[in-house]
Amino acid sequence: MKRWYSYLILVLLVVGVLEYYFLPKVSGPLHFDMIWNTNSKQSGALVRKKEEVPEEILALRERHHLRPLRDMENGTRARDVENGTYGFAPCDVQTVHAGRTNSATLEIHKHLDGIVYYVGYASPDHIEKYLTRQKNFHILVSLEPRGKASVLFEIPVDFVTKCTVSSAGGGSVFDLFVMAIPELLSFLRISDLNSLN
Repeated sequence: MKRWYSYLILVLLVVGVLEYYFLPKVSGPLHFDMIWNTNSKQSGALVRKKEEVPEEILALRERHHLRPLRDMENGTRARDVENGTYGFAPCDVQTVHAGRTNSATLEIHKHLDGIVYYVGYASPDHIEKYLTRQKNFHILVSLEPRGKASVLFEIPVDFVTKCTVSSAGGGSVFDLFVMAIPELLSFLRISDLNSLN
């Protein structure tokens, strides 16, 4: 009878050792933090679902060397966010969030030079108005490619006079109104100004 206990203890030890070494390799690790975050209710109303980000947006983020906004930077004013980051903000771009919220938000890029951009999809006709520097025009921007709005587009927030949101076809459409695109100033030397007189 005493021998039976020793065999039972030996079998339990072998099963415990095998489970310790081989079970994580077979089933994968359990991420309790992710399970907790997806099942707990959040009062901040951040949407933490796994989103499929289009390849064009990933390439644009990489081209401009942008990092995601950290959770501790969530809700920071856009002008106070570090250069070289991206996040999500409503039309007014007062505060930037690390993830999409339940309200309509556009992706916002703050480049390394400090310029803040709206990022979304627009139609080639609307983009042509921007590229030809027309005055008083609308650009309809969506969060994902759909219909005619299939070209990835970014425009500096400072160029947009008014931004409104409407719901269309199960998604949000942002109407960006541009009165005029400011002319870029070139740097002149003092001697160049003196020679003009």
